[in-house]
Amino acid sequence: MSVRVMTALNAKRTAEKQMARVAFILLCHKNPAVIIQQAEQMTAAGDYIAIHFDASASAQDFEAIHSALGDNPNVVFAARVKCGWGEWSLVQATLKAIEAAVAAFPRATHFYMVSGDCMPIKSAGFAHKLLDENDVDYIESHDFFDSNWIKTGFREERLVYRHFFNERTQKRRFYTALELQKWFKMTRKIPEDLQIMIGSQWWCLRRQTVEAVLEFVQSRRDVMRFFRTTWIPDETFFQTLVRHLVPAREIENRTLTFLMFSDYGMPVTFYNDHYDLLLGQGSLFARKISAEAGELRERLGALYASDQMDFVISDEGRNLFQFLTGRGRIGRRFAPRFWESETTLGRSRELLIIACKKWHVAKRLVEAIQHTTNVPAVAYLFNEDDTALPDLGGIESSLQKRSRHRRALMRMLFDHYDSDRLVICLDTSNLELMADFFADRATVRMLEIECRFDDDYLVGHAMRVGLAGPQTSEATLARLLPTIRHDMIYERDAIRDAGFAQTTRIKETATADENAQAIAQFLQVSSDVAHTLANTPHLFVD
Repeated sequence: MSVRVMTALNAKRTAEKQMARVAFILLCHKNPAVIIQQAEQMTAAGDYIAIHFDASASAQDFEAIHSALGDNPNVVFAARVKCGWGEWSLVQATLKAIEAAVAAFPRATHFYMVSGDCMPIKSAGFAHKLLDENDVDYIESHDFFDSNWIKTGFREERLVYRHFFNERTQKRRFYTALELQKWFKMTRKIPEDLQIMIGSQWWCLRRQTVEAVLEFVQSRRDVMRFFRTTWIPDETFFQTLVRHLVPAREIENRTLTFLMFSDYGMPVTFYNDHYDLLLGQGSLFARKISAEAGELRERLGALYASDQMDFVISDEGRNLFQFLTGRGRIGRRFAPRFWESETTLGRSRELLIIACKKWHVAKRLVEAIQHTTNVPAVAYLFNEDDTALPDLGGIESSLQKRSRHRRALMRMLFDHYDSDRLVICLDTSNLELMADFFADRATVRMLEIECRFDDDYLVGHAMRVGLAGPQTSEATLARLLPTIRHDMIYERDAIRDAGFAQTTRIKETATADENAQAIAQFLQVSSDVAHTLANTPHLFVD
């Protein structure tokens, strides 16, 4: 960092601290009515907004926005750039908007990147208090090469090759240019003094950081040339420069914008009925709000201008989304793989499965089985990462490995215990695993434990699996509990609909004699042993 930049940063840090005021950097290209409403709502609380409207979008839409907001002193318009996804033009447009905001709003302390799909989910007072109390930059920035931020597609190709064409609009030219560079080994070096970082483009930076970035842009033409032909630079440019210019202790490695993605990598869209869920997230803004969700936009805009400060943060949004969207899917994650199709646990072996949603109940029965019989048992080895397992050469090291190589794992456990009989516990959601084991040539029997689920248990279950937290409101729980209860009933019915052979059942509501008959059939033990197990102390107690 230059002496001039350091001096400027130190001067600003020692200056009298003013209350936070935010200049929003808004990149947009459509929905003029939504943009106008968004700008009016956010500036009503005393904050500012710099608008960049894509130069390739409708001129008529831009005129509508400019006419409606041109007289608002808290609004400024940036010089327009034609933008394309994955191109340098998106960073260029952002820089144009930042420059306009820095010049127009000298009282702005923070600069917050948003899109036309973003809306506040906290009040301005709450946001300002958070920024006042934490003198940091909020930007997600992970090491480009060592992190797993990029899930699919190009990685180092984004950087070491030059990208002159847009992959979406000029696909043939894009890939032809890439293949030619690979053929002629025309790679380039990354600027030596930069550690390339990657992360979400929805950041919130302090004024001194933004000014340092702008000065860096003017002084380091080599870095600018590098990023101009980098693929998807909006995920690396600011993330890299902020880490380069600002001490790590002054960076919060996260975004203040709540966003979620579907299984297919598409942003999840929020609608009118998501208001309570959004307010419970530990973020200041949310993306992406549907343009058609007029009621939600009105309520969130009014919220930002309100004086509300008492927000109950539960942060269960992502886990709740994964749980709810997973219901009703019929696809099988654990379909047989070609290398396992001809394997077997062994014709002479017996695999005894205890299926129970209440893990503590099944574990009590397993402990009693181990104490009363000589049958080895392992509880929830496909559900709990810390299940006690012997050293099996690494196959036991993670749930992912255990599930992927489940038959090999079971054969190794039979060998380890030197037994042809083995008891395991499975959660009732593991229908695919059950089906796979019942398809084996070994003898497989299952004992289903049917428990009652009162509201207190369901609340505890929701908290254990991350669907709720200590701060989750009663109203949210009231809506969630019927879904969880129905999900458990669905799992029970799915097991019975599968029609697995040699399946017995014990019930919390049944007598000890009835349960003993089922246990005797399951374990192939005497009536006395079965009665002892059926009368296990506190078996069904929560």
